[in-house]
Amino acid sequence: MTFESILPLIKKGQKAVRLGWSGAEDYIFLVKDTQILQQETTPFLMIQVQGEGLSMFQPTVCDILATDWEIVHE
Repeated sequence: MTFESILPLIKKGQKAVRLGWSGAEDYIFLVKDTQILQQETTPFLMIQVQGEGLSMFQPTVCDILATDWEIVHE
């Protein structure tokens, strides 16, 4: 799938991953309706990485142009 086609699914709460990543990346997901330090946040993407935990995710141009996106079924 393309990033354009998977983004609406991520916005609906699904998790996604690129097949072209090295394998340590489990999935990305959308964080919305949350607070940090008692302040409302705007929506943002997070990535779960094995051995590292969660980190904020910003897709690269390669990620945006890739066609190897998949929904993660747990």
